[in-house]
Amino acid sequence: MPSPDPKPLLVVDTPSMLYRAFYGLPKSIVGVGRRPVNALLGTANLILREVAEHNPRAVVLCFGADAATYRTELYPPYHAARPPMPDLLVEQWDDAPQFFAEFDWLIAEHDSLEADDLLGSLARLEAEAGGRALLMSGDRDMFQCASESVTILYVSTGGKAGGEPIGPAEVRERYGVGPELVPDFIALRGDPSDGLPGAKGVGEKTAAELLRAHGSLEGVLEAAIGERREKLRLSLLGAREELLAFKEIATVRDGGLERPPDRATDYERAAKAAEARGINRLAARLRENLGK
Repeated sequence: MPSPDPKPLLVVDTPSMLYRAFYGLPKSIVGVGRRPVNALLGTANLILREVAEHNPRAVVLCFGADAATYRTELYPPYHAARPPMPDLLVEQWDDAPQFFAEFDWLIAEHDSLEADDLLGSLARLEAEAGGRALLMSGDRDMFQCASESVTILYVSTGGKAGGEPIGPAEVRERYGVGPELVPDFIALRGDPSDGLPGAKGVGEKTAAELLRAHGSLEGVLEAAIGERREKLRLSLLGAREELLAFKEIATVRDGGLERPPDRATDYERAAKAAEARGINRLAARLRENLGK
């Protein structure tokens, strides 16, 4: 196995960052032709903060389907209640791959899988190669990827500046179970943002208790017939197939990617790309990095 690279790979859940930036910055931030640029500006700022903090060997921005095909096939209501993308975000979303490619950040895209699947794939590849990965996301589903080699940089709405580092210990502190059981935990507890109801009457505390006692969702369901709490027993037995589907939905899939090469941020090209869009303060900040 190759010796560990001292520089981590930074992998970004780009849809998550674009949405957070869009809602976190005023819509009055516009560029050339009075076109909105708040999502592009905010996302660039978020990523550049982590680049300055961690000096990654490369940055990969992941894009994917809003709802992976296999997930909607398993459970049609998955993501069904999400509102359409705001009109002021659509143009920025479409421009994002081209804009961020000018930073010399790598772009990973998939038509039928979601960005989180690509993040998980790249994290696995980096760990297998003896490297370290930082997964930047606002999606707690990614906590399943936390390991000694993989840290989640969790970006929360209204949270502190920068991503909060989440490793295995932080996952256990938050959920009461390890990263390997996060999909099982989500299946039992549910995830309203994804349209997954979970098991009726099961919250975070009960989900963690059941998983600690039985080791997995499958173990919980196998033992459900002996559950003394009647409502809980009926809930688990009655939703067995749905809960198994929820676990599969919550588990990231392999995206068929290759480990990316080293690639330093190109601040000169990035500054020109920002200027071309009228994001002039960002361009000035990028040029400040040229002499560093």
